[in-house]
Amino acid sequence: MRRSRRLISLALFLAAIFTVALSAQAEPAIWVVKGPHSTVYLFGTVHALAKDDPWRSSPKIDAAIKQSQSLWLEIPNVDDAASMQPLIMQLGMDQEHPLSSKLTPDQLAKLTKDAASTGMPGGEAVFESMKPWLAALMLSLTPLMQAGYDPNSGVELELKPEFVKANKPVKGFETAEQQMHYLADMPDKQQVDFLVSELDDYDSAVDKFKQLLAAWSAGDVDALDKLNNAEFRDKYPDLFQTLVVKRNQNFTAQIRDLLKGDGVTFVAIGAGHLVGNEGVPAMLEKQGYKVTRE
Repeated sequence: MRRSRRLISLALFLAAIFTVALSAQAEPAIWVVKGPHSTVYLFGTVHALAKDDPWRSSPKIDAAIKQSQSLWLEIPNVDDAASMQPLIMQLGMDQEHPLSSKLTPDQLAKLTKDAASTGMPGGEAVFESMKPWLAALMLSLTPLMQAGYDPNSGVELELKPEFVKANKPVKGFETAEQQMHYLADMPDKQQVDFLVSELDDYDSAVDKFKQLLAAWSAGDVDALDKLNNAEFRDKYPDLFQTLVVKRNQNFTAQIRDLLKGDGVTFVAIGAGHLVGNEGVPAMLEKQGYKVTRE
């Protein structure tokens, strides 16, 4: 009996250690790259989170943020939605060519169904004056917001005020206008492909996002690549090149410039840009830099 109790106690003790070890490993991924006089941390963000999501629970991430002297985001004015309104009107609206005229009957039927579930007054008619890329963005956000995920609670919007308060510069690899041009300058077929991809995912968007959040929180970069990029890469290769690979090349080129300077920089860009063979860490490694997972 005593032996059995000792074995049970030992099993419980080992289980507790194992649980603690797993908890210690379960944190978003962060990488570090060093130049001759510089250090760059690479952190993948999620642009919408539930309020008070405890993503800052990792001591590694917190230490990297505190020692960094500047913050680089995809765009520097991520918190200034008002300034983007004129760009949206200029680049995202098309009064002369209704959205329905660019879709097949099946695609229009799916848009009508999904638009009705958004709860927006007017349903599909709300999207009629939008270009396909803008309609796609709207449809990508709506189910997540209905499920309680808020773009105003994204990682970038928590990081930026912290750096501003500490009088540390906040810079961007792109401008909002550049980001919108990536989408608005796509040929009509690519824009429609983008919209169709969101229509295909609409019903499962929340479940997929929960899976993505779980992979991100656990630092599971393989799962992140699969969830973020794999289907996109295989099903819409031209779109993937435009929205992911070309932008990753731009990020990588600017990070190389940072590595030639000095100081410590915290780079926070969408998690999908940091994983897989076309991710920024992989591109830096191909160019001779040592990229270390912290």
